[in-house]
Amino acid sequence: MSSNAYYLIFSVILIAAVLFTVIIGHSRTNKDGNPEYDNKTKGNWSRLTFFYVIAIALGVLALIIYVVNRTST
Repeated sequence: MSSNAYYLIFSVILIAAVLFTVIIGHSRTNKDGNPEYDNKTKGNWSRLTFFYVIAIALGVLALIIYVVNRTST
């Protein structure tokens, strides 16, 4: 598979993750099931930021491993 295909797959997954995060955060079910969600924004943003930092770090690590393995063969 070419590199462009990997970039396309990665981009689609990234965009879908962001969209679903926003949709779930603003859903009526989420607000009805957890009315305190909007009142605890600092904790919510801290946790979300932590999750995204970890996900980005793992993604960069995977990219580095991929590039190193590709150039060594």
